[in-house]
Amino acid sequence: MDTKVLSSGIRYSNLPESYVRPESERPRLSEVSQCDNVPVIDLGCDDRSHIVQQVALACINYGFFQVINHGVSKEAVERMLQVAHDFFGLPVEEKMKLYSDDPSKTMRLSTSFNVKKEKVHNWRDYLRLHCYPLHKYVPEWPSNPPSFKQIVSDYCVQVRELGYRLQELISESLGLEKDYIKKVLGEQGQHMAVNYYPPCPEPELTYGLPGHTDPNALTILLQDLQVAGLQVLKDGKWLAVNPQPNAFVINIGDQLQALSNGTYKSVWHRAIVNTDKPRMSVASFLCPYDHALISPAKPLTQHGCGAVYRDFTYAEYYSKFWGRNLDQEHCLELFKN
Repeated sequence: MDTKVLSSGIRYSNLPESYVRPESERPRLSEVSQCDNVPVIDLGCDDRSHIVQQVALACINYGFFQVINHGVSKEAVERMLQVAHDFFGLPVEEKMKLYSDDPSKTMRLSTSFNVKKEKVHNWRDYLRLHCYPLHKYVPEWPSNPPSFKQIVSDYCVQVRELGYRLQELISESLGLEKDYIKKVLGEQGQHMAVNYYPPCPEPELTYGLPGHTDPNALTILLQDLQVAGLQVLKDGKWLAVNPQPNAFVINIGDQLQALSNGTYKSVWHRAIVNTDKPRMSVASFLCPYDHALISPAKPLTQHGCGAVYRDFTYAEYYSKFWGRNLDQEHCLELFKN
């Protein structure tokens, strides 16, 4: 391959060798069925206790849900997707100015997951941005397309508000004070991954991203409406989650699994790729501040069950997460009591 990124405009007729998964690790797409009963929660509903109850059921049974009437404006969403397409449509020389395979960088274009460590690569490029506080990070963001900084800033502010609302609902659904989670997580970081999955000649042989859980607290995913690609693990089977208009997919991350003492599960999910069309997704991550001490909420460790996980800081967790392969065993297993 003569370029480090896949979004080079080259159409491949065969999958390059470095992307081919061993037989036992392939997605087996023909065995995947639709997830027909994805919980869809209407945040515009007047009955808060009903929403809280729906959140509890979704987090216990699925580890993810979709939200509608979520308060992020339709314009912000449409502009975000458009500017993402515009960015990945730039000439490859322009994009390569931003390329880095150093995960510690707060703004970078990269490919796969952790190019230096992994044996087999994933069929995706992504632009990774730190988004909070905006005044600190926006200056280093791409200035091409020219509208990028403004559009993405607007989107980030609205998504953060949504994240806070969801954390309150999740706190209440665990029977905790509504600001419990926000207090534990402290001044939360916010990151974004703008994912671009180019058309792939042999989707059966590779992944956009293999199965993984998210190391952060909460993920708010905007899916491309035209091209499906998200799959989640439910009861040992991979299920396809089709994008729904004006909805976000909300994933419980590892930190909320630990805080809930394992009551809520951080969902295993993966991205598959498509032969004909590129797919775009925008994942926003809310993360505890580095020194936040994550431990199971005390009220959830009573009644004889004890704390499933030991206390740890987010920084300790995050460094362990990036020090391994994405699809290894669940990182949380390393923190069990």
